[in-house]
Amino acid sequence: MTHPQQAGPRPPFDTQEQVPPGLESKMTPRPDFGESSYVGSGKLNGKAALITGGDSGIGRAVALAFAREGADVLISYLAEEEDDAQACKRLVEREGRLCVAVPGDICDEAHCRKLVDTAVQRFGKLDILVNNAAFQMSHKDLGEITAEEFDRTFRTNVYANFFLCKAAAGHMKPGSAIISTASVNADKPNATLVAYAATKGAIQNMSGGMAQLLAEKGIRVNCVAPGPFWTPLIPSTMPPDKVREFGTQTPMKRPGQPAELQAVYVLLASDQASYISGATIPVTGGVPFI
Repeated sequence: MTHPQQAGPRPPFDTQEQVPPGLESKMTPRPDFGESSYVGSGKLNGKAALITGGDSGIGRAVALAFAREGADVLISYLAEEEDDAQACKRLVEREGRLCVAVPGDICDEAHCRKLVDTAVQRFGKLDILVNNAAFQMSHKDLGEITAEEFDRTFRTNVYANFFLCKAAAGHMKPGSAIISTASVNADKPNATLVAYAATKGAIQNMSGGMAQLLAEKGIRVNCVAPGPFWTPLIPSTMPPDKVREFGTQTPMKRPGQPAELQAVYVLLASDQASYISGATIPVTGGVPFI
């Protein structure tokens, strides 16, 4: 057995900067998305999933796990992330599953409807929606946050979530699942991530409301609340000194790796979670989430 504090790379990391949204292929060390460790057991056989931010980080780990569990996957991503998206597509197809890669900006409601329509057209149905894509920027001064940035953060993280849930719910049959990536920031907001933290609180609250609203349709709605995880969002939105020591604030003394979230998303997407709805499951490296 491996000591949890030693189960992934520990800081200090090499200082590294990227332009948002960042690419997994340029990170040091490269995130572990479970390619050599995740073993499927048919929990999602025959299901079809849509994953936003599916090109890298948590999204890529979830896409790979879903494929190994028997699901076909559509991944949504920004055009700048094409290289990462194609790498994820190859991983899914290597598992013998269909993977549809659709670039575009989920801030646009029409694009969100297109994603859902494309999934239904290509797979014949939509069983799982994973709202995972996110935007954040780090600021030490409130005056640095522009109205444009604040709006983009909410449109990417909250509005797109609403757009996609609304479009998907019309196609989903009883037993379907919606999973949104919240954050430990929903409960313990980071002072340098004011806009981002606010969106994560909104996502958690909105998911709780939708869980009640969609229960009669047989659609479950849940959140996963990660703590600090090693994804392209980190070197592309945080100052080098924060990247170097990223994850040291947790009891585990390291950031989580995307592979360490796979089992949670698979559980919430599977029929084994038939009585789990309106929940938020924290994966925080020992940081209490209340």
